[in-house]
Amino acid sequence: MSTKPFNDSAADDPTLLDYATRPVRPPVALDPAMDEADIPSDVRMELYERQQVLRQFEKRAYDLFMQNLVKGTSHLSLGMEAVSAGFGQAMQPDDYVFATYRGHAHTLSKGAPLGPVMAELLGRENGILQGKGGSMHLTSVEHNMMGSYAIIGAHLCIANGTAWSAQIRGTDQVTVAFFGDGATNIGAFHEALNFAVIWNLPIVFVCENNLYMEYTPSDLITAVEHPAADRASAYGLERIIVDGNDADAVYLSAQTALTKARRGAGPSLIEAVTYRHGGHSRADPGKYRPADEVEAWLDHDPIPIYHQRLLRLGVPEGDLATIQQSVAGRIDEATEFAKAGLPPDPALAMTDLWADGGSAWRN
Repeated sequence: MSTKPFNDSAADDPTLLDYATRPVRPPVALDPAMDEADIPSDVRMELYERQQVLRQFEKRAYDLFMQNLVKGTSHLSLGMEAVSAGFGQAMQPDDYVFATYRGHAHTLSKGAPLGPVMAELLGRENGILQGKGGSMHLTSVEHNMMGSYAIIGAHLCIANGTAWSAQIRGTDQVTVAFFGDGATNIGAFHEALNFAVIWNLPIVFVCENNLYMEYTPSDLITAVEHPAADRASAYGLERIIVDGNDADAVYLSAQTALTKARRGAGPSLIEAVTYRHGGHSRADPGKYRPADEVEAWLDHDPIPIYHQRLLRLGVPEGDLATIQQSVAGRIDEATEFAKAGLPPDPALAMTDLWADGGSAWRN
């Protein structure tokens, strides 16, 4: 994948690149062998339901944002559901998760309830953080979802901490740290990988490579084609690339990496190649992406892919429609729960500020 300018006029000045004329970066080729993968039918049905929950939740979040009910901005995972669904299905309940500001899906996949998560987006007191975190800082310690981080790459070294804790305590817990392709050019990414290998930590690093670092195509400013996988060998790790739009492929890759970590064989780095359907955030129309590229990736939508696979495997259309309708009802209930919440009591601003939960300093 070339990092050279894409038009002659920009040859001497890479800041003048015309994104609209960039070559299309196609999806990973769908693996037909996934139809025959050794995945129990009940697991596949759960994977389908998970993806439906994540898709419908994000669509509703978008609708509420357009109604000016979501406080602040939001970063949606529409089109990227297979990554969090696959890992969520493979993880144990007591495994740890760290996510980026695009963390709605990872929070829900870790078991956080729909209503309080939706209420948090609306900044209501019945939100999962009582309205204090909002979309970009979703956290549920109860579910070992250890936070969504707005500082690029900041959570990767912190994630090593929970992995180290599990190692010291002798549990079989594994930490999974999700991050975007943009974080691979941040120092914390390299520091975290280095120490994870040195200490042989039970951690899985998952790069959700959606091809764009906010508004910048990642291949324009990265020296390798695959920003995570092509750097794995520098830390003695296997080069792992998975179709991030195929929930079965993600699930199997997650199982392998999690099992490796649980048996004390150390960390893994997985690059899941995927694509967001919209812009970076709700403030971004995403017009910098070539139309052919967007069309190609929309044709590689993870949910229709999985829907068709289940039909080929003999699952009746009616069963899938029932799941879709059931999820729609749950999303409606979560929305009403969120809207019914009150604005946070101002007194809450002085809580959760110190170890004892109060606002007083040690002195």
